[in-house]
Amino acid sequence: MPKVKTHSRAKKTFTVTGSGAIKRPKAFKSHLLTKKSNKRKRSLRGSSLVADANLNLVKRMLVLR
Repeated sequence: MPKVKTHSRAKKTFTVTGSGAIKRPKAFKSHLLTKKSNKRKRSLRGSSLVADANLNLVKRMLVLR
């Protein structure tokens, strides 16, 4: 059987924590920032966890089974 490859973008985007949760960066922080309020941009700084609905998809891209 051939090896299962990790999705190239997924390995750069997602990180697995020590407890096994998957962290993701917040979206909408890359361009068109002049029209967004400072409060909105500040709240987009950190990272958050992948939602339960998308967890299986992300795990499949990262080959975590």
